[in-house]
Amino acid sequence: MFGEIVYINDNVAHIAIKAGTPVSEDLMNMHVIFEDASKKILGEVEDITKELIKIRFLGEIVNNKFVGGVIRKPKLSSTIRVISSEEFGLIVGKQDKSSMMLGVSPLYNDYPIYIDINDMFSNHMAIFGNTGSGKSWGLARLLQNVFENKELPPIRSNFLIFDAYGEYHTAFREINKINPNFNFKYFTTNVNDKEGSMLKMPVFLFGVDDLALFLQATEHSQLPIIEKMYKLARIFSESSELSDAYKNHLIAKAIMNILYTNQTATSKRNDIFSILNDCSTDKFNLEAPVQGIGYVRKFRECFTIDKDGSFQDSILVTQYISSFINPDLDQYEAMTNNYYTLKDLEKALDFTLISEGLLKNEKTYSDAVALKVKLHSIIISENAKYFDYPTYIDLNNYIASLVTCKNGYKAQIINFNLEDIDDSMAKVITKIYTRMLFEFTKKLPDRASIPFHLFLEEAHRYVQNDNDKDLLGYNIFDRVAKEGRKYGLIFNLISQRPVEISETVISQCSNFMIFKMNHPRDLEYIKKMLPNINQEIIDKQKSLQPGTCVAFGKAFKIPLIIKMTPPNPAPYSSNCDIENRWK
Repeated sequence: MFGEIVYINDNVAHIAIKAGTPVSEDLMNMHVIFEDASKKILGEVEDITKELIKIRFLGEIVNNKFVGGVIRKPKLSSTIRVISSEEFGLIVGKQDKSSMMLGVSPLYNDYPIYIDINDMFSNHMAIFGNTGSGKSWGLARLLQNVFENKELPPIRSNFLIFDAYGEYHTAFREINKINPNFNFKYFTTNVNDKEGSMLKMPVFLFGVDDLALFLQATEHSQLPIIEKMYKLARIFSESSELSDAYKNHLIAKAIMNILYTNQTATSKRNDIFSILNDCSTDKFNLEAPVQGIGYVRKFRECFTIDKDGSFQDSILVTQYISSFINPDLDQYEAMTNNYYTLKDLEKALDFTLISEGLLKNEKTYSDAVALKVKLHSIIISENAKYFDYPTYIDLNNYIASLVTCKNGYKAQIINFNLEDIDDSMAKVITKIYTRMLFEFTKKLPDRASIPFHLFLEEAHRYVQNDNDKDLLGYNIFDRVAKEGRKYGLIFNLISQRPVEISETVISQCSNFMIFKMNHPRDLEYIKKMLPNINQEIIDKQKSLQPGTCVAFGKAFKIPLIIKMTPPNPAPYSSNCDIENRWK
């Protein structure tokens, strides 16, 4: 079949076809060896004409080991033959304590393909493909292979799947049948789903940046407002006399500022009553008694207006209000972290709105009101239940609770079903979980001692080129993509539209499994973003069968076409059965 080398151009050899020799129909993408007395060069058939076979060089076999890349070219007199099974094994790995089976080669009679576990799972990964190409199938099979690997049972693993459509519950819920030490935990956003635990996030663990995402802040001027709200929420949660004194101090300062404006007495009274309708305490409210000389009045009764347009009891009012002002409280900070709810956060925002400076600046006040409207809309929406955490818990124990089953045993796969929330809320939840895990892993005394693998299904819905960097100075997905690997926080992106995913995140991925893709923008984007992908890989994946992918990256010595065996059980990702539904 293989004749002489006609010529070598760059990294490609052009081989004459022996006269009268039928060309095998299965030769495309097969691997061949150029062998002479001193070396073995590995190549791959990438084009066939009637006269020539075009073979691209991939690497060299030296001392029974494969070395990627070619420095030495084969001699023109080299013997050319199809690779042997033993040589192919040097490329696709073997089963040992540090490896696991990924799939099989459809080109070599389903020859098993093994990957080094560290090379695969210590680095960010991306799985791309059209809908129906087998992405969910491939991911389910990948993780099932991890847990079926008897050489290294992943007892201490943490696979967190953010499941956009609730597909993976069926694939992993019986994982303990493989090994009774394996457990699956399932969080759901569907109130009718009785199998899972309702997803609940503790709002009191949110930082300022989390709250900015949560409230969809868009202006830099909103960040100081959120910082003040966060500070007040923590102070008010202490439920101490000092906390109540702080509230009274804020109310008094706000009212005093109004009293010294140039407004009419009527306008002043209206603004003061408005403040006390939103912000009041047991000691400072419209019905609170105010002690005069020989008489007592309710605070609201102190704002009777004289004929000259002033308050009759202005001196009494000023003295009463001044009694609550304590300048030392301006420097007060919460001493402890405590429990508070969304409604408590809203009350803190109400007090923030009356803070000095906000009422006098129309633009800033408008920005604050926008945050108030957004927060209130969440509180009265169906989404509020996802943030109704029952008791206080610190970050470490909250992370521990995510990976602990009701029976007290550790869960290795944690599935977050996000199908019942819209994209914007799903993105917020995913970002905040990512930030929490990043903070947790960064603080571990033994770096990367507790690895977490985040699988983001439909990643293009979350991992986007948002304006977070302009607003907060960073995007949490970009930061984790660049820094998370060294702390053991690993991204795994699953998407049908890579063009919509953050360029920074894709550029940090080291391993790729690309199922069939046809959209030219996505193909061009992948080619542009990944320096180790070439046109041959792009062309290969265009004709792949469902469940078959082109895999390349750090875990693969060369780009390989891999067929994933059917997952058992399969994820719930099949098409609608139109025939039976129409009957």
